[in-house]
Amino acid sequence: MNIIEIKNLTKKFEVEGNTVIALENISLYIEKGDIYGIIGMSGAGKSTLVRSINYLEKPTEGSVLIDGINLSGLKEKELRKKRSQIGMIFQGFNLLEQRNVMGNICFPLELIGMKRKEAKARARDLLKIVKLEDKEKAYPSQLSGGQKQRVAIARALATNPRILLCDEATSALDPQTTTAILRLLKEINETLGITIVIITHQMSVVTEICDKVAIIDGGKLVESGLVEEIFESPKTDAAKELISGKDIRYTPVKQLNTQSTIRIVFKDNSAYEPVLANAILKVGRPINILKADTQNIGGKAVGEMILGLPSGSENSDEIIDYLKETGVIVSEGPKNE
Repeated sequence: MNIIEIKNLTKKFEVEGNTVIALENISLYIEKGDIYGIIGMSGAGKSTLVRSINYLEKPTEGSVLIDGINLSGLKEKELRKKRSQIGMIFQGFNLLEQRNVMGNICFPLELIGMKRKEAKARARDLLKIVKLEDKEKAYPSQLSGGQKQRVAIARALATNPRILLCDEATSALDPQTTTAILRLLKEINETLGITIVIITHQMSVVTEICDKVAIIDGGKLVESGLVEEIFESPKTDAAKELISGKDIRYTPVKQLNTQSTIRIVFKDNSAYEPVLANAILKVGRPINILKADTQNIGGKAVGEMILGLPSGSENSDEIIDYLKETGVIVSEGPKNE
């Protein structure tokens, strides 16, 4: 069942007399209980898209449906009620500096008229979920970045939302804290059944936590599907760049006898076989390893390599054919210009 439906959404802005198209004809369907990633480079339009989901940005064209209800047809009061079912956390935390942790979490409950005693009880339950029970009297200035984001998550959960939007929520955090926050979001998704939409420019965030992903490039949806499938076989240049990084143009590479590059992905039994060494022995020519990495996808370690193949199409074809026979997933690698 789709909890979020985005249909043919276009968003235009007027800037100094010029029309800027931030999003163009986007259609996305997010199922209840998903952890859905929306990824793109800076300026791709992903933050505009996430703000369109709760109608903080109203589309120029197209529609957004939550639980089958078209937000464009709601009156302001009805829209505010619907927004209370959509929590949101941000890169900059957006905590109220003059309020302590308890006050920050209670703030949205005050806005909906909940009694103070009930609001505090709800806040304490949420502090247990985000593992900050001992910080209810602390102020934001006394907290670390990770603790601030946990408070922001608790505040976003205060009104019992069915959807949680995360706009670059881990971009300001160090890698260790990012991992802890992602683990917390995963627990919230599993225990509370909340659908989570994560906006990010980091593929590592998507592979760590998301079930499905949409790739936005230049305001357009260029690719979408299961994270594992897109990681294994990206079809668009935008997806390849986000997964494997920019074109490999380092000086040492130019000095290598390399004609072309390929990307290989190890999974299942291929991860335990010396396929690269065997390929070198079979062809009798060197293969240059330009990049090697391992990603956690759905709880499984998946290896990735970018290889520089020797000059001569026959040698390259022989290597590619052998690698495919071993069960390795082979695709075109980044261009080396």
